[in-house]
Amino acid sequence: MAPSALPALLLLLATAATAAVIPEPTRTVSLPDVALQRPHVTRAPIMFDGDRSYYAIDKRNVLSDIASGVDSVAKSWGSVLGTDLPSFFTEGIPNWFQDLPTGSEVLSRLGVDDDSLASKPTEVLNIPPYANWTDRGWNVRFHGNVYKIPDIEQKKVDELANIFLIDTKIEDLPQDQQEQARNLTRSIFIVQQGERNVSFHLEPSPLQGASGQPGGNPASTPQNGSEEVRFPYETTSQGDFDAFVQIQNISGSGLLAGNETETVQRLNVYTNGTLTGNATAYLVPPKGITFISDIDDILRVTKIYQPKEGLLNSFARAFTPWMNMPEIYANWSQSLPDSTHFHYLTTTPEQVTRNYMDFIFKTYPGGSFDTRPLNFSDVQATLSIRKFLLTKVFETYPERKFVLVADTSNSDVMKAYPELAHDYPNQVQCILLRNTSATDAENWFPYDTSGFEGLNNKSYMFFKVPDDLRNLDISGGHCLNETIPQNVTFSRQAETFGDKNAAQSLQGSASFGLFAALMASVFLLL
Repeated sequence: MAPSALPALLLLLATAATAAVIPEPTRTVSLPDVALQRPHVTRAPIMFDGDRSYYAIDKRNVLSDIASGVDSVAKSWGSVLGTDLPSFFTEGIPNWFQDLPTGSEVLSRLGVDDDSLASKPTEVLNIPPYANWTDRGWNVRFHGNVYKIPDIEQKKVDELANIFLIDTKIEDLPQDQQEQARNLTRSIFIVQQGERNVSFHLEPSPLQGASGQPGGNPASTPQNGSEEVRFPYETTSQGDFDAFVQIQNISGSGLLAGNETETVQRLNVYTNGTLTGNATAYLVPPKGITFISDIDDILRVTKIYQPKEGLLNSFARAFTPWMNMPEIYANWSQSLPDSTHFHYLTTTPEQVTRNYMDFIFKTYPGGSFDTRPLNFSDVQATLSIRKFLLTKVFETYPERKFVLVADTSNSDVMKAYPELAHDYPNQVQCILLRNTSATDAENWFPYDTSGFEGLNNKSYMFFKVPDDLRNLDISGGHCLNETIPQNVTFSRQAETFGDKNAAQSLQGSASFGLFAALMASVFLLL
């Protein structure tokens, strides 16, 4: 493989192919003749700098904190390999997440001129929003991206797609995987549209989400609530829009006030002027339980720790649920109170998240969504964005309890989740983590449990299979299945090597020699 292909190869592992358009709710009523009113914009509970929320990130040096925590074991791995460990090993963040092309860079790479692009329709990625109740009414966090898709000849698409494949070419894949790979490639090479105005039509949503078709998740459909909303700001230079906007407060036969209901309400959100900008908004009451879940290797099979398999699972193959996890989520959505809210958070870049949302819609309870916006593009920003988005949700709902779900292969999760439990002790109800190191011999990621020291040991659990999560008392805050051994050392761990403390078990061991040889093979392959 040519050296110049390496940065592009490392663009993407746990990204989702965008072959399928998000299932779009069918309009059930005619558009009312409503005079367009400029909505009031109210300050969200989290601080903003300027007029867009993503400008407010606390730029703490998360990356250096994690790097400094890589102990003698990680250093010894690097010395054996003769190179610094890549970020996909030390942070659980693949390099292929970084530096996807945007804007004029796409045009220059493809040789597309401005006139050709101008004739293309404007499209919108509308990310399913959440809304909170304040003393001024419901505030919806509208966020997404405005873009155009340039014409690319299939031969060129195939050339670009092959960059993302290891040991195979697109023509060697089954036909359905070829189409998925081509569609994902086209979704990467889009041109974001800055300084654009967006507006939305809202109306009641009769259903949303796999276990809620209709109503399997606890959200309800309001009797009314149709209105027009104009987003108060133009898109950023990278096509993003993100802000809380106050919508009309309709009571009685329409939307219920947040202080008058304990039920999550759904609204369809249609972006005006395009057929691609549809989503469902979730109006979440102040009190209740919110599940915040990662997606890769916890809700679906990704194998982020295996570059070849991870790329195929994300770039070409259809998304596959991880074991019977959908059954566990369906049970939670049906057995817990109607105030229960599901929120899905992935640090995958915006360009490649349509299939994530499509997968969740078809497989899990419907819920709001967060993804990584385009102005968070490097490794440090990727590590920072999860904590930033988590904090935003926590501060938007200061009276709600949260159940945090993920797996151990992401170091940003292993750092952020216990930090939130320490920072918001009255809000974190449970932390549930799939121990991929203990269940998948192909996962070489160590994980750090030091952040869990001092927490109530019944408030978190490291589990192996979804059935370990059955019969937990989520509402009561009893989140530990005591039949599942925990083996938490409050240090860096790696069960793959047969010992719970990687720093002691690897030095001079036969397992470490085998590991080093395998890792060296991976680097030679790349």
